[in-house]
Amino acid sequence: MLLVTNTSWGRRAALCVLVIAAIFVIGGIAKSPSNDNVQQRRLARGKYLVEGPAHCFGCHSEADVAHGTDQPVPGRKGAGQVVDADLSKAIGILPPFRLVCPNITPDKETGAGTWSDEVFVHALRQGIGHDGRTLFPLMPYRNFTELSDEDLASVIAYVRSVPPVHNPLPKTSLPPPLLASLKTLPLPATVKPDLSTAEKRGEYLVRMGNCSTCHTPVDDKMQPLTGMYLAGGRTFPTPWGVITSANITPDASGISYYTKEKFIEVIRTDHVGARKLNPLMPASYFRNMTDEDLGNIFAFLRSVPPVRHRVDNTEASADCKVCRGRHGFGNKN
Repeated sequence: MLLVTNTSWGRRAALCVLVIAAIFVIGGIAKSPSNDNVQQRRLARGKYLVEGPAHCFGCHSEADVAHGTDQPVPGRKGAGQVVDADLSKAIGILPPFRLVCPNITPDKETGAGTWSDEVFVHALRQGIGHDGRTLFPLMPYRNFTELSDEDLASVIAYVRSVPPVHNPLPKTSLPPPLLASLKTLPLPATVKPDLSTAEKRGEYLVRMGNCSTCHTPVDDKMQPLTGMYLAGGRTFPTPWGVITSANITPDASGISYYTKEKFIEVIRTDHVGARKLNPLMPASYFRNMTDEDLGNIFAFLRSVPPVRHRVDNTEASADCKVCRGRHGFGNKN
């Protein structure tokens, strides 16, 4: 759920048979079908996903910081942005690099107007850019491997429907060692999602929302810390101040006191009691979800292992032995 802006901090091996098959399937269904009802259903579903749990424009647009929101600057939805050096420091990559979230509007000169279905699929599921490069993992393609074929087709259809924006952008420039390491990453395999229970449906949405990127602390190699899934502790500089992600496990130091109704209220109002959430938490997108889907997410969060890890953004930062970072109440862990 990482928000990036272009202000103070900004927002693989041959394909296996299964992946190749998925590409050909999507290549046929992402195009406008002859059945108008099917196309309209896909556009509606795609809008729900892109403007909701996937919050694609949170990275692929400049945030309207001047108005205190992570929603795109008016008229710039999907036009892309350049991430500045502050983000590279926050995610532990030095020296600073230039990372570009591309223009994904259907502009043919500077955007995705000439991208085929296969190009979109490669980017979303395999992390291969339209120019053949391996995408930086800020693009959560490993989470999108579980997108159903229909949801993937819907996302592509909706992104193609937004107004084109002409916005030339520079190319991503990564330090050579990092670039070399990305090229060695194996291609992820596509997985058919299990949506049989509320918890499973919630997990599907949590993966789509990339929640673990912010809410799970990492080691010095940028790998998730074992036993700290969704326990908070990652610190990010944002246009709205430095913020550390919260513990959202069902521990007493997390959100054990939440009910489903409380969780939905927090997302809908963007507040926990009198405290407003930092826009790094993309509640402005998540509030577009239905109560049922938010309830499913809560059901999944209730099912993850509780982790004792106190994080409080209202307190002075201190070293934390648990997450190896610095944050409010770090010395209480």
